[in-house]
Amino acid sequence: MLDIKFIRENPEKVKEGLQKKGVDFDVNYLLQVDENRRVKIKEGDDLRSLHNRLSEEIPKLSGNERDKKVEESRELKIRIAEIEFTAKTLEEEFLELMYKLPNLPLEDVPVGKDESDNVVVRQWGTLPQFDFIPKDHVSLGEELGIIDIKTATKVAGSRFTYLKGSLVRLQFALVQFAFNTLYSATDLKKVADSIESDYPAGIFTPVVVPQMIKPDVYMKTARLSQEDKDDRYKLSQDDLYLIGSGEHTLVPIHMDETLDEDTLPLRYVTYSSCFRREAGSYGKDTQGILRLHQFDKVEMESFTTKESALKEHYFFIALQEHLVQQLNLPYQVVLSSTGDTDGPCAHHVDIEIWMPGQNQYRETHSADFTTDYQTRRLNTRVKRKDGSIEFAYANDATVIAIGRTLIAILENYQQKDGSIKIPEVLQPYMGGMREIR
Repeated sequence: MLDIKFIRENPEKVKEGLQKKGVDFDVNYLLQVDENRRVKIKEGDDLRSLHNRLSEEIPKLSGNERDKKVEESRELKIRIAEIEFTAKTLEEEFLELMYKLPNLPLEDVPVGKDESDNVVVRQWGTLPQFDFIPKDHVSLGEELGIIDIKTATKVAGSRFTYLKGSLVRLQFALVQFAFNTLYSATDLKKVADSIESDYPAGIFTPVVVPQMIKPDVYMKTARLSQEDKDDRYKLSQDDLYLIGSGEHTLVPIHMDETLDEDTLPLRYVTYSSCFRREAGSYGKDTQGILRLHQFDKVEMESFTTKESALKEHYFFIALQEHLVQQLNLPYQVVLSSTGDTDGPCAHHVDIEIWMPGQNQYRETHSADFTTDYQTRRLNTRVKRKDGSIEFAYANDATVIAIGRTLIAILENYQQKDGSIKIPEVLQPYMGGMREIR
């Protein structure tokens, strides 16, 4: 949620940001509702103050004067109740409008209508050259008996899969590799120094998160709205949603709390299953395990002060690149346009890994800089060293998108005989196994 004070003082800047994101929203109407709300709140406060004074005077009076004040007090109660009802109605409308406002994009975000306007920032690695026609991950996985989509379709329907044998071991090798990197003071120091000398290199706290979330909390995270609710799985009987990503229950971990500045940055990492209907994507990426209803990810989240929040965003991106480089997978870093930047995000960066079987780069990682947009809704604050209180700033990012990274490994490390080399960095987690046959 944006700061209403900022909106009052910068209405044109807000309008400009909304236009860049392609959002149709009446800022003037919001400001009018805000003004009406504040007027009614003041009227109510003034009348309550007057009523309190009358309540103190009445016991000291008698006769007609007392009766007159009692009647005046009764009329005040009626007026206060009417004003409180109006103020409550205006407050509800105000919050509803504020929740519809997206975060504003940073200045360097390219203006565009969708992903076609995203900008490639840099590329890393050399695209593999094969002396044979490379296969896609579906063919490779089925021939090796490690991906079984047909059985999963019979059991659960389309866009589910069984992973088997060595591919399951490879999945958990990726998880261990990711967690160990985020525990490694050496790796974190190396990445932090690439952002700024002596930038905090604190390790991440591992968390096993709930994979269900209350609707009101989901709304506060800004990851459940009228636009995307159809993409979420709701358990109506329990009034809960299945999470669409691990950070959905990581970001509210300090809801209604005040953090001490000395404890920041607070960094967390989680491994979880994620659930999405993929509404609106029917007919798109239906083959294989690229776009499933259920998938697993390792995710990271952090809470910082305002001053270090953007650096933390770039620290997260540098961490992602460090991990992909260790896997020796060619990739490109992509800055999302305003039209492809999610509502709570002020800045969104993707990493896309080369997929030889598809002859294109595909998104595997994302990094979201959400400023204080989510924390304001969740009431996560920071007590500064000078005693002042302000909202924390949050970042979230993919550490490893398991399914898509498995695809990248299968397709980039395939050999002519159909076997798959295992990236050297993962071999210690595979019991020394060097290839999948």
